[in-house]
Formats: sequence, C-alpha cells, structure tokens
Amino acid sequence: MALQGSLSELSLPDVIQLVAVSGKTGAFHVKRGEIEGEIFLTNGQITDARVGELRGEHAVYEMAIWSDGDFVFEPGVISSDITVRKSNANLMMEAARRMDEWRVLSRKIPSLDLVPVFPTRDRHQDQVTLSPQEWILVTRIDGKSSIEEIARALRWAAFDVSKLLFGMVTSGLVELMQPGEGGQSGGYLDARPSPVTLLGLAEKIRKMALSIVGGEGEGAIENQYQNARTRIEHGDGIGAIRTMIEDHGRTIAQLKGADVADMFAEEVQPLLGEQVAGAGSGAV
Repeated sequence: MALQGSLSELSLPDVIQLVAVSGKTGAFHVKRGEIEGEIFLTNGQITDARVGELRGEHAVYEMAIWSDGDFVFEPGVISSDITVRKSNANLMMEAARRMDEWRVLSRKIPSLDLVPVFPTRDRHQDQVTLSPQEWILVTRIDGKSSIEEIARALRWAAFDVSKLLFGMVTSGLVELMQPGEGGQSGGYLDARPSPVTLLGLAEKIRKMALSIVGGEGEGAIENQYQNARTRIEHGDGIGAIRTMIEDHGRTIAQLKGADVADMFAEEVQPLLGEQVAGAGSGAV
C-alpha cells in the first residue's frame, strides 16, 4: 500500500527519513501545483532525484523546502540512474540548513508565485552593482514572469533565485507583485529606462560592435563598454548609451571604414528605440 499525504502537514525530509530508516526501496512522487518531482530510494538510500530541469541532490534540496503540495511513496520502483552520491544524513543536514534559510527569505519572498518588477527609482539613486549571477537573473525579469517561472527558464533552483532576489528586494532594486498586478505598482514602467534595462542594452550593443571589429578592435570596444557601464551605474541614463554608440561608431570607422560604421548605426537604432521607447531626451 502506497504512503501518501500533504506537505503542509508533514515536511518531505521527515517523510523521507521515516521511509529510509525502514530500508525501503521505492519512489516518492511529489507534486506542487503543476510541478512534479521524484526521489528514488534503494534500500533506504536516496540514489536519484529529479524535478523540472534539476537532477540529483539539487532536486532533493528544491523539493525539501516545499511547504505545500502532495507526496506519494510507491514501493518497489527503481531508477536506473544514480545522480545522488551523498549519504542521507548529509543530504538531510543540508536540506535542514536550507529550510532554516528559507524561513528568513520568506519574510520578503512569501511565495514563489510573486512577480519581480523594477520599481521607479530616483535618478540619484540609480547606482547599481550586480554580480554575474544577479545580472543573468535581471535579464529574465519582465514584469510578467513569476519567481518560479524565472527559475524554470534559467534552469536554476527556485531557492537560489530567491536568495538573489532577497538582496535585490532589500536594496529596493526589485519589488514583488501579485500575478496580474503589473503596471499598478506605482510606476515601475517609468518613462525613464531603469539602469538594469540600460545595462542590458549596452551589452547587446557591445556584442554587435565586437562582431564587426573582431579581435583587432576588441580592446577599444571593451573600454568603451566599461565606461558606459560606469556612467549608467552613476545615473547618467540613456546619455551613456548614446555616447557608447558614438564611440563604437568611430572605432568601427577607423578599422572597417565609414560605410560599415553607418551600417552599425542603422542596426543599432531600432534596438535603441525598442528598449527605451518613451524615454525621450529628458531622460538623459
């Protein structure tokens, strides 16, 4: 007979330990909303786990923090894959640590269904320094996707996304909205593009310029890009992007000729308009 229950009444780590102590072989089928995962045990030892794009111990940790959902343990089911090599004790210790950390994170991130958005920021506060992981994350924030949806798109654990968002929410860089409330947050879709939007635009323009000049002009393009990033982080707005485009254009003209530089300018303008439409000259 299968063991089943609700994660709101009994945590997954507790259930796993209960079954593991008895040395059973089988599979936990875990479901939270539309997300389903599996954890396989062989003679009481966890050997394989999967949820979404996550496999192995990271999948175990992801499901361990779920506070709602349902589980079913199906005896006798075996996985041919071995993706977990840590002992149950080590897995559960790390899961317990993450659950404790999740309790702290949940003070600002009470639900994975919330939607991250960029709030309106005063121009003089637009100094943003992002780690590589934070930069990857902010490029996925579109004001529509929930934390869980962003995590799936990035193939990251929702726990790891939440840890990054916790710092952003605390610093005021990001706000969290209920699904469907986008545009009602007091103006996060401000006419002025956010620093994050501008940093993303600068990165795209940089790549376009590098594809034209190649290694010959890489150093100059990189210096111009870094200068633009510094200006954006200090609140210079769209003016930093326009200066960067002009600098890239001069470098391309010197290395590849005026015709190629004109082609670059034509390719960049639609991108500029798409990303910062409505900003206007007053945003400089």
